[in-house]
Amino acid sequence: MLEGLPPHRPTHVLRLDTDERAARAMTDLIGEVFDPTETAVAAFEAEDGRTWHLEAYFSEEPDEEGVRELIRPIVGDAADRAVFVAIGQQDWVRASLEGLKPVRAGRILVHGSHDRGRVRANDLPIEIEAALAFGTGHHGTTLGCLLALVDEVKRRRPARILDVGTGTGILGLAAARLLHTRVVAGDLDPEAVATARTNAAFNGLSNLMAFYEAPGLRHPLVRASRGYGLVFANILARPLTRLAPSLARAVATDGTLVLSGLIPRDVPGVLAAYAGQGFRLRRRRLIEGWATLELRRGGAAPRPR
Repeated sequence: MLEGLPPHRPTHVLRLDTDERAARAMTDLIGEVFDPTETAVAAFEAEDGRTWHLEAYFSEEPDEEGVRELIRPIVGDAADRAVFVAIGQQDWVRASLEGLKPVRAGRILVHGSHDRGRVRANDLPIEIEAALAFGTGHHGTTLGCLLALVDEVKRRRPARILDVGTGTGILGLAAARLLHTRVVAGDLDPEAVATARTNAAFNGLSNLMAFYEAPGLRHPLVRASRGYGLVFANILARPLTRLAPSLARAVATDGTLVLSGLIPRDVPGVLAAYAGQGFRLRRRRLIEGWATLELRRGGAAPRPR
């Protein structure tokens, strides 16, 4: 799992091995405390199935003792085992390449330039530059959304697509490539929008993508195309709950809403919020401990506005 976009030129990394509970708690904490344009934190399960590796990347040298004290309430004395390492740009690019393995969802293949040889004749490839490798389908939430997109296209071909909290833009890019239709994609983080635009140009999809910078759906570009046939919101439980009324209004009567960025305990509350807007659960996926929900209209009656 990953919180935040990685800095373009990270200079230092924090590494600590811990358990799943602590890794998730530290991911949330560091993601909330530090500027997301300057810091990114990721946690990955080790092959033994018990240990989790936490890595936090910083664009400037961090206050090591300050960070240790920040995480000490979560991991106790293990905070003293946290290792801070200065990294060079070449080290970052090489690490990104090592972490960017091809990810497949149907015909969609997300890959790096070093894996172009793995693209099959019938694939729909999305290539991501090495330095922009995180957030490209390897996070369980993004992969869950890609699989939801593949499922949706088996049933119907939505004409208008919206990607809220686009991050690196991978969901919008995949939808544009698969459906050859215009996609509106936005994020409140200007660095995320810049990264998504770069990825769209790199993949020759700029003509199908329209990007905006704003929180949630608060932008004229979104309002100009009401009635989206497919809406992605791969963010976190709290903003998903808060955005329930505006996301519900954006979805066409027969449209599909895909929500992700949820751990299992978040699911009941989020489903309740969207049931109150007239949505029901069609399918739930759990990948790497993260839930992705596919919703359609047909739940409880919408709340009065």
